[in-house]
Amino acid sequence: MKVKLPKPHTRKDKISGGREKKFSGGREKISPDGSMALSDHLRELRNRIIICLVVLIAAFLLGMRYSREMVQLLLALGEQHQYHFVYIAPQELLLVYLAVDFVFAVCITLPVLFYEIWAFLRPGLNKNERLLYLLAMIFGTFFACLGIAFAYKILLPFMLYFLISLSAGSGIQAAVSVQSYISFLTTIFIIFAVIFELPVVTVLLTQLNILKVTWMKRFRKVMIVVIFFIAAVVTPPDVFSQIMVAFPLIALYELSIFLCTLAARIHPPRTDDTDDTEDEISTD
Repeated sequence: MKVKLPKPHTRKDKISGGREKKFSGGREKISPDGSMALSDHLRELRNRIIICLVVLIAAFLLGMRYSREMVQLLLALGEQHQYHFVYIAPQELLLVYLAVDFVFAVCITLPVLFYEIWAFLRPGLNKNERLLYLLAMIFGTFFACLGIAFAYKILLPFMLYFLISLSAGSGIQAAVSVQSYISFLTTIFIIFAVIFELPVVTVLLTQLNILKVTWMKRFRKVMIVVIFFIAAVVTPPDVFSQIMVAFPLIALYELSIFLCTLAARIHPPRTDDTDDTEDEISTD
């Protein structure tokens, strides 16, 4: 009499319970509770890094076509204030084109990078954390662009006018290196893109229970003094320029307080006490 033996469990049955998850690089096996092996995590991370690198290279190649126009757009801002630009090394202009092209490629790649980070972390996040990350990504990009636009339209014209006016009556003509000028503008853009992230950063810190809205309200007067000090450092020594820079920064600080208060009402940050209470309840 023939006895039919049960089929032995395969590796697929032991590891993933017969379930598979498809990622950009192929199929990754996951367990019934949603966990993955370390090798699968590393493979998925590698695939997402490759996607970001491909987008970066493609954006860099595309930007080479428009690098001259982008440099001319930045130089036109200085030429409005009678700046005369030169390059003092044979390769300097080429390096400027490549640097501007690389910054353009990074700006194009950042949204893709943020998405890939979110997609990689999404299985380990709950619903509220996913929503918080998406909002931080969207509003973070918006405020960064707003900071760059503020620096280009308002701050830099004042700064360039003040710096060129220092040579008035001295008999010294400004012949600025293209590389140093582009480096100066890039630094200003990065600084104000980071400064305008204040509302997003404060909301994240309050949701993580690292920063409290009461602290921000308590030190409001101190922060206003600090903002006016920063405005006095980065602008020409006249009251109008300082106000033009200080008021938007104060508005950002007040907006941060408002958004943190609103976020705390919609989704109150969890404290250690609530975590301990939940653990005790679950244990009982």
